[in-house]
Amino acid sequence: MADDQQNEPENNAAPDKKPPGPADKNWPRRLKRGFTFSFTTFLVLCVLGGVFLLYLRSQALPVTKVLQTSQIFDVNGALIDTLDSGQNRKIVPISDISVYVVKATLAIEDQNFYSHPGFDVKSIARAAIVNLKSMSKVQGAGTITQQLARNLYLNHDRTWTRKIKETVYAVQMEMQLTKDQILESYLNQIYYGHSTYGIEAASQLFFGKHAKDLSLAQSAMLVGVPKGPKFYSPYYNMENAMDRKNVVLQTMAKEGFITQQEADAAKQEKLTVQPLVEKKPSQAPYFRDYIKTLAVQKLGITEDQFEQGGLNIYTTLDLKAQKIAEEQMAKQLPKESEIQGALISLDPRTGYVKAMVGGKDYGANQFNRVFATTRQPGSSFKPFVYLTALQNGFTPLSTVRSEPTVFKYDEGRQSYTPRNYNDQYENADIDMRRAIAKSDNIFAVDTILKVGPQKVIDNARKFGITSDLKPLPSLALGTYPVSPYEMAAAFSALANQGVRVEPTAIIKIEDMAGSVLYQAAPKSERVADAAPAYVLTHMMESVFEDGGTGSRVAATIKRPVAGKTGTTDTDAWMVGYTPELVTAVWVGYDKGRAINTAESHLASPIFAGYTEAVLEAIPPKLFPVPEGVTTVYIDPKSGKLANEDCTTGARNEAFLSGTEPKEYCTNRAAKGKGFGSGARSWWDDVKRWWNE
Repeated sequence: MADDQQNEPENNAAPDKKPPGPADKNWPRRLKRGFTFSFTTFLVLCVLGGVFLLYLRSQALPVTKVLQTSQIFDVNGALIDTLDSGQNRKIVPISDISVYVVKATLAIEDQNFYSHPGFDVKSIARAAIVNLKSMSKVQGAGTITQQLARNLYLNHDRTWTRKIKETVYAVQMEMQLTKDQILESYLNQIYYGHSTYGIEAASQLFFGKHAKDLSLAQSAMLVGVPKGPKFYSPYYNMENAMDRKNVVLQTMAKEGFITQQEADAAKQEKLTVQPLVEKKPSQAPYFRDYIKTLAVQKLGITEDQFEQGGLNIYTTLDLKAQKIAEEQMAKQLPKESEIQGALISLDPRTGYVKAMVGGKDYGANQFNRVFATTRQPGSSFKPFVYLTALQNGFTPLSTVRSEPTVFKYDEGRQSYTPRNYNDQYENADIDMRRAIAKSDNIFAVDTILKVGPQKVIDNARKFGITSDLKPLPSLALGTYPVSPYEMAAAFSALANQGVRVEPTAIIKIEDMAGSVLYQAAPKSERVADAAPAYVLTHMMESVFEDGGTGSRVAATIKRPVAGKTGTTDTDAWMVGYTPELVTAVWVGYDKGRAINTAESHLASPIFAGYTEAVLEAIPPKLFPVPEGVTTVYIDPKSGKLANEDCTTGARNEAFLSGTEPKEYCTNRAAKGKGFGSGARSWWDDVKRWWNE
């Protein structure tokens, strides 16, 4: 009995323990199925991930518009103006950025930049722990790539959706760009306060130097600013800026980017920050606006690209000449008066626009009067009448009686009665030189009717005058409006011996990468033979001699100058030139108000003061005498060659070869040198000597 009781526990199994059955034999199979499922899932995820990565790689990054400051330069490379539209930015390659800036940026922003795929798992884990503890998103884990993606494509909202998109874009950028390209773009994008973006613009703003020239201490200060421009900018709080700089330096030393000794030395370096000043008013504002008009309307550059595309626009303007032009305008035009003025100056040899003043106060009125096509040129148009006459048989000795005259035209059906200024007439026969010097209207109308008004118009068109002109006698007196720009361009062909070079204001335009978007190729065309152009120029020099309409400024001018004044009831003009400079000056009122006698003389001193000051360092140069011109000494009383019997009033005169006088004022030839005719005279010798 006792034995039975002792054996009972062995014969009766515990009620909760199941004996091995057939199902237990299948555990290897279940394990295999689980492994297969897990592996298959892993493969599927890998394939899907790979497909997703391939998709990202194949997709173009979103289009982003990087605003960058465009710059306008003068002919000598001096900066005229920057066009930032509220964002001062200048993009530079990473090779033009100080290595200290790169090291400081990596140390303080993304130490694993060159090893992570666009996001940093360790940083994400660290930030997640901090955020979980605070139960809010108080710390980010953005890499440089993520920050760049956010700046380029997203906003700065603290949402998980934005963070996911940011990471996706970061991975996509890492697959399509090199690390250096990403870092370069980042350093050109970050904001430093004061409307300044990118390390180059910040370096110029804070320290007045290029980013490639920054020292370690300067680099550390700049790299510290973007964390909080309003807090760490030295312009707002120098103490905070210095503290932040030292944090950056210590982090660089701790992470091995620099030595502790370098960090300590940089901490002690005294930094001088450039004064923060308001942007100065643009230099040559009328010219700047003209450049924009040319680029947009004629060269196909959009307004946004012109102002925010990081373009370098190289122009023909000479800032020295521009300053002189503005000073002369301000000197002669009273501030308290409403009278206005315009000046346009060209180099006739190249067509380069050297100076442009569209009014006496750009801030008050931006209308550029250089291109105003509502102003009558008056007598400044006469050179085209006289050039046409010289080309059609007239000579400097051709005469007309200067007296009140009624001219018949249109086959006698109509009449025209011109008047001289202040009704002053010579009441005698005068030659072409005298008519030009005195600006005689009777001579001009008589001449245009003899050569034909249409021929004068055709000539003016060749010289570049496009304004509406009608073949009437009054055309000779400049009654049809012409812009100062047209007049300067037309006179430049006279100064250039009959060759018109297309006016040029933009030499070339480069994009932010240095590629040339536009290169000027000015057209050059002969519009008149050199000989008649010179003969006319020679006569126009008398405008500045005694008795000429420009004689008031003769004392100012110390070099050979040819020109022509023009006066109407509402306009005063002086258009003139030297061999290297042509300038048109207009003075008047915007609303066509009549000018008084004193105001009618304001254009000439502006022209004279400007011309002499601009050419001050250039030796005076005679106009070169071309082939086909003969200069002889003539007796103006008889219109014949001068000799020792008629020296009073005798003058040197230039003629188209073959049209000069052949007879002497008396029945004997000249004995002394200096009188007579021939292909060469003493004046030819002087001019050749001067120009050698």
